[in-house]
This record gives sequence, C-alpha cells and structure tokens, in this order.
Amino acid sequence: MPLRNLFRGRSAKSFPVKIVTLDAELEFNLPWRANGRDLFDLVGRTIGLRETWYFGLQYEDSKGDFAWLKMEKKVQDQDIPRRSPVPFVFLAKFYPEDVSEELVQEVTQHLFFLQVKQSILNMDIYCPPEMSVLLASYAVQAKFGDYNPATYQGGALSMKELLPQRVISQYQMTPEMWEERIRIWYADHQGMTRDEAEMEYLKIAQDLGMYGVNYFNITNKKQTELWLGVTALGLNVYESENKLEPKISFPWSEIRNIIVDDKKFTIRPTDKTAPNFVFFSKNSRMNKLILDLSIGNHDLFKRRRKPDTIEVQQMKAAAREEKLRRQLAREKQLREEVGRQKVELEQRLLQYQEEMRAANDALRRSEETAELLVEKSRIAEEETMLLTQKASEAEQECQRAHLISAKTQEEKMIMEHKVREAEMLVSKLVEEGERRATESDRLQQELIRARIAEKQAKEKLTGFVQSFNASISHTAVNSSVLNASLLNASLLNSSTPHLPASALSHSLVVGSSNDMAIGSTGDLPDLTLGGSTDALSSTYVGRELMSLDLLNDTDVEQLSLEIEKERGEYLERSRHLQQQLRHLKSEIEVLKVEENQTVLDAVYHEQLRSGETKYSTLRRTRSGTTRTRVAFFEEL
Repeated sequence: MPLRNLFRGRSAKSFPVKIVTLDAELEFNLPWRANGRDLFDLVGRTIGLRETWYFGLQYEDSKGDFAWLKMEKKVQDQDIPRRSPVPFVFLAKFYPEDVSEELVQEVTQHLFFLQVKQSILNMDIYCPPEMSVLLASYAVQAKFGDYNPATYQGGALSMKELLPQRVISQYQMTPEMWEERIRIWYADHQGMTRDEAEMEYLKIAQDLGMYGVNYFNITNKKQTELWLGVTALGLNVYESENKLEPKISFPWSEIRNIIVDDKKFTIRPTDKTAPNFVFFSKNSRMNKLILDLSIGNHDLFKRRRKPDTIEVQQMKAAAREEKLRRQLAREKQLREEVGRQKVELEQRLLQYQEEMRAANDALRRSEETAELLVEKSRIAEEETMLLTQKASEAEQECQRAHLISAKTQEEKMIMEHKVREAEMLVSKLVEEGERRATESDRLQQELIRARIAEKQAKEKLTGFVQSFNASISHTAVNSSVLNASLLNASLLNSSTPHLPASALSHSLVVGSSNDMAIGSTGDLPDLTLGGSTDALSSTYVGRELMSLDLLNDTDVEQLSLEIEKERGEYLERSRHLQQQLRHLKSEIEVLKVEENQTVLDAVYHEQLRSGETKYSTLRRTRSGTTRTRVAFFEEL
C-alpha cells in the first residue's frame, strides 16, 4: 500500500512508535492497519536508506525474547510490547560476504560500522587485543578526523568506547598506555575520510571468526549441547565451549530444503544420497527464527551470484560517480594545498635566501674580526712571553734577595747574641766593681783601725808606717785606674752593630723589582674570540638551505597515479598492518595477566600457532562429502 494512501486522513486511528538506530531515534504515529513493511519503508525513507535488504526491525516479545518484525503481517497483530510508544530497534539482520564489494551507500556502511563496533565492545564478537587497538584507531579517525598533534589532548579518548572490557582486564596496562598505542596508529590514518575509515574498520572486522554469525543453542540426536551459527555463507556447527572455530559447515549451495516441526529442525541436502541434517532447539520460536534467518541469508546468497538488478546497478553507478566526484574534489583540494604549500615554500625560500645573504655578510665580518683577533692574539702572546721572561728574572732577583736577607738575618742574630753576652759581661763587671768597692771600703776601715792601732802601739815606728802608707796609697791609685779602664772597654763592646750599606742598597733594589713585576700583570689584555660561534651557526644554516627542495607539478601527477592504484596500496597497507599487529602483540605480551585469559583466547592463539584463519577453517570444515559431515555431526 502506498504511504500517501496509508497516511491519508487525520481521523485514521494510529499509535505511536519509537525507532532506535545506533546513532538516532525516530518517532512516528503509525496507522493501526499498517503492516511491518509500511513501518520499515517509512524508516528507510526517513534515513535515506536504499539497501534495505540487510536490515530489519527488532523488538522484545511478551516472553522476553528478541524477535524480528514480520514484513507482511500487521504490526498490531504481532507480539509487540504493549506500551506507548512501541519501541523497535533498527538493526542489520543479514551480513554481506564482502563489505567492500556489496555495501554501496555511505549510510549503509555507517550503520554496519556502528553495529559491528558495538558487537565487538559488547564482546558478542571475539576480537584479539592487537586487532582491538587497530580497530579503535579507525574508530577514532572516523569520529575525530585527522590527527593533529597541536590540538590533540591526552586522556580525551574513552577506553570503554574503544576497547572491549575483556581486553582491558587481560593486561596490566593503564588507560594512558592503551591510548598511546591507539594514538600511534591513529596518526597513520592521516587524510582518511569518515566513510573510508569506517570501511577499513569493516574490512578488518569481517575477517574475525564470530563476525556475521547468529548463534543458537541446539542439540543433536545424542543430546549433545552445541551451537548453530547462521551466516551469509551457510550453517556452521560449534562446540558448546568454542564459538570461534566451527567443527563442521554446510554452505547454502548444499542445502535444498528446510523443514521445521516444533523443536525439530530438518535440513535436506542437495545430495539426495546423503541423510538429512537434523537438530533440535529449545522451542518452536527459536526454530522459526532460525528458519527466517536461513531463508533470508539463502536468498541473498543466490542473489549475489546473479547479475545485479537495475536498482543495484544504479546505486553502484551513483556511488562510483560520487566516489569519483569526491576523488576529483580531493585531488583538486590536494593540488590547491600543494599550490599553497609551494607558494609558502617559495616565500620561505626567499626569506631563507635573504637570511643566508645576511648570514654570509655576518660570516664575512666575523672572519675579518677573527683575523683581527688572531693578530691581536699573536701580539698578546708575544707580550705575554716578554712579561713572562721579566717575571722570571724578577723571581730570580727575589730569590737572590731572599738569600741575602736570610744571611743578614743570621748575622743580625749573631750580633744580638754578642750584645746580650756583652751586656751580661758589663753586668758582671759592674757587680764585680761594686763588690771590689765594698771590699776597698772594708779594707780602708781596717786600714784606719790598723793605723790607729799601730799609732798607739808603736809611735816609735812612725817613720816606718809612713813609708808603708805611701806604698799602700800608690797601690790603691793603680787599682782605681785599672778598674776605670776595664769599665770603658766594656761600654765600647756593648754598642749595637749597623748593617752594611751594600745590603741596604741591595734590599731597595729588590723592592723596586717586586713592585714592577706585580704591577705589570694588570697590563695583560683580555682576549675573547667573539663572533666565531655565530660564524659556525651561519655556515650550518647555509648548508641546510642549500638542501631545500620544493614540490612541483610532477609530484601532483604522481599523487594522482597513486590514488588510482587503490588495490596495490591496500595490499601493501595490509602487509604493513600485519607487521604492526605482530609488533604490538609482542610488545604487550609481557604485560598479559594469564589468569584472565578465556577459552576463546586459547583457541585464537592455537589458530595463530597452526597458521589457520577464518577462511581456511571454513574450507577445512566443508571438506568431505555431505554424508560424512552429517555423520560427524551425529557423533558429536
């Protein structure tokens, strides 16, 4: 029913619905008689989506299970939530085999990017740590654009929005350490647009083992708990503890018919000699959901192997035109940018050339100054040598003066010693003179007494006494003369000796020589080679400028050729990314917390060790006949 007829008339009974996509919320008033197709087409037209065959509307039924809205059935007749507005989630129901070949519209790529990213963060899709960091860098590029070191701020990235919690808990790494590793790869995505970054994200994510797989609990006839995976390529069977590596696989090309009987699910292979593939689910609702997904994936599987419809061809042509237009616009922008850079570089070159000329002038002046300083240095060295020679002679003269002074001091000490001895001798002589004077007085008293005695005793001997007294008087006079001469000799010997005149004259000469030597040191010039550092710096700048080169038109043509070689660049980039992934894996391996490793981690590491990938595993699980694979399933 056309939408314009569906919504004609305001009196028609309607009910509100709320559509939640991964980047927006939409609300409509839906007519009561509208079916699922009407609502789905309304959402598709609102968001501008034409590749609608991948998507569906999901809701939670009355039993708490998630179900897909049926297109040909009225919305109100389905087991939708009975509340207002009625909530639906617009999600991808089916996945392409190759995102780069099948997804045409940017809005389709964006919706798939958001859903796959959310599934990885919710750990519904297993992603190894090193791959998680790489995908996070593409997510940052899609959200923030090119990396700019000037405006980038550390701590701006939320690890919960970029890395699975399982990865964060498995390594002893801080958020800053994770962010630094994401930033390194983020800087490598320079020039990548949002849709290109999202497409690169999907190209890497589609190689993950759990990408695009809808899992359901099933059992075989032996009641073994298993997982059934419905994918774009066929049906996979997994062990209960390993949802990453299928045990067997049945491609859609081998499936002829599907029959649902309550909990029993029967698949008839195209090989009529092979037995039916039978499994059991928990309830009939799950079997119906498996059937719905199987039919949809089978139809898309056949559709991909047929020529594109007119609608798809038109969309691809429009997409190619839009891509070409953007490529031309980007080339034009690059040419303009290169032209601006060329003009800027030419201006900078002229500026550098002017600075180089100024530097050369400064260098020439510096060289002249250096030559002048060298000449001054030579003269200063000669003066220094002359002064050194004079200083050496003055030092020798000082040494001789010190020797003479030492001899004079020794003679002075000897003379002082002799003076002290003479003083002691004078002192002794004075004492001796006093003693002798005292003795003379005593002798005179005795003489008087003797004279009196003699006068009284023998007056008759007066003549004899007089003659005796004359002789005694003569003896006393001689003794006084002798004492006076000895005293004068002692006084002469006690006088202070004087230095020789030659010694005094020589000391004065030494003092003048010392004054000249000390004063002459103040006349030495202060030599500094200023300007030599500037000369070296100017020479270095000149050499750097001579190696400067500019972009030209040939570079622009080469850039255009490189853009056209997308396939080769992608392969080269893939090899580069593999090397980076191995490097990051080895770098963070030492920080791993072993007890936090899961079963899926062990399975992934075993796959790496054996060199298996998602596609090699699928080829291995499809090997053999359908009969042998069905028999293997029954024995699980």
